[in-house]
Amino acid sequence: MLIARHAEKRLFEETLTSEEAELVAVYGRRRVGKTFLIREGYAESVCFELVGIHGVALPEQLRGFTKALRKASGSDVPSPADWFTAFTQLEQFLTQRFKRRRTKQVVVFDEVPWLASRKSGFLAALEHFWNSWAGKQRQLVVVLCGSAAAWMIEHVVSQRGGLHNRVSRRLRVEPFSLLDAEAMLQARGVSLGRYQTVELYMALGGVPHYLAQVKRGESAAQNIDRLCFSRDGFLRTEFDSLFASLFDRAERHEAVVRTLAAKRRGLTRTALLEASGLGSGGTATKVLDELEESGFIAQLPHLGRLKKDGAYWLTDEYSLFYLSWIDRQPRSTSSRGLWLRHQGTPSWRAWAGLAFEAVCLKHVRALKAAMGIEGLQTLEASWASQGTRERPGAQIDLVIDRADRCTNLCELKFSEREFVIDKAYARELRLKRDVFREVTGTKKALFLTLITSYGLRPNEHSRELVARALTMDALFTRPMLE
Repeated sequence: MLIARHAEKRLFEETLTSEEAELVAVYGRRRVGKTFLIREGYAESVCFELVGIHGVALPEQLRGFTKALRKASGSDVPSPADWFTAFTQLEQFLTQRFKRRRTKQVVVFDEVPWLASRKSGFLAALEHFWNSWAGKQRQLVVVLCGSAAAWMIEHVVSQRGGLHNRVSRRLRVEPFSLLDAEAMLQARGVSLGRYQTVELYMALGGVPHYLAQVKRGESAAQNIDRLCFSRDGFLRTEFDSLFASLFDRAERHEAVVRTLAAKRRGLTRTALLEASGLGSGGTATKVLDELEESGFIAQLPHLGRLKKDGAYWLTDEYSLFYLSWIDRQPRSTSSRGLWLRHQGTPSWRAWAGLAFEAVCLKHVRALKAAMGIEGLQTLEASWASQGTRERPGAQIDLVIDRADRCTNLCELKFSEREFVIDKAYARELRLKRDVFREVTGTKKALFLTLITSYGLRPNEHSRELVARALTMDALFTRPMLE
């Protein structure tokens, strides 16, 4: 059963009802459910599907093609010697099929980066197939799918060769939002409540294949402990193959992720490249772009500064959890029970605070919808000011600068119960607000906004200072402008 994916389903429906041939590029990180989405979204319309094989030579890929074409056609087609011959065979198969079927027919090439290995000739043959014949067939939809998002964009979506401007639609498949993750868990009979759903999400993220491992009848902590700390836990070694399956020379990408995992407030580009040992230049830019396009990192601008001075954050929840907890454990023995023992400890709270901030930053559109400002033009940014002799420093988790001459100064707090603003934190909030106004020189109305797990306990400080308090339910809001 296909959960959520409303925009994706609409795109598939549009390609099936359009009056021209469609070339669709689908990409997204490993385990995000691209293949399942394509198969469910197109269902009976798929007439041919070829899945690339990782790390094999051209003859093995062509044998895979032959097997797929024989299955689709029900006939004993000869094995092609190269991809040009293979696409000629596919053209012959589709020509016959169009005579019998009047509806759109869908051809799927999955894991295209593996099919199009160096010197394979796959992309050249695909370009010729599309430009000479397939692009003129109104009954045809060709789907090109791959997990290496940066490769797909460079070699398919933004290609300067024969496929230039040929891709009619592009679809980046993202991990589930909290709302959709909740829907998936409930569809599988897992009902944990929103606090534990957030706790699961902070460790596993919204990757459907990870969420599919969650068992009903176990708490969030029990599921995380089993998946991540038992000797054969599904996610205990996932990190080892995560980057190698997506990027060439993946050690550079992993170095960036490891560096960001150690920094609570993110890093500017210059600081990140220096700390990760990448240096500067085109290679570093390519690594950062590939990680960002694949959904592992994101850049949050710093209010009042150039884009290049924005902070890079690690946005992949599983990577942060792995590097904070799993990576420290010995591989040879089970660490089962470790996560249960750490519940509520200072180290657990430190991780939870950082992970909750990252989840909130990823769900800013949901927060805006919950605040009733989704339709407003806004700039979401981080903000910090170094202290001077005359003025103390201050830092704000999230600033939402609005076009209606208001600014939300957002504090993001994960707590196990109602959050209490005590005298010391009230003094800190006043300082943040006053320093922000002085340093930025803004004339806008400033709204101190707290996003917490269970909301605020009312007291004199909350009534005086906080303009808006949101609970974690706001993170589950469905944006109307999807």
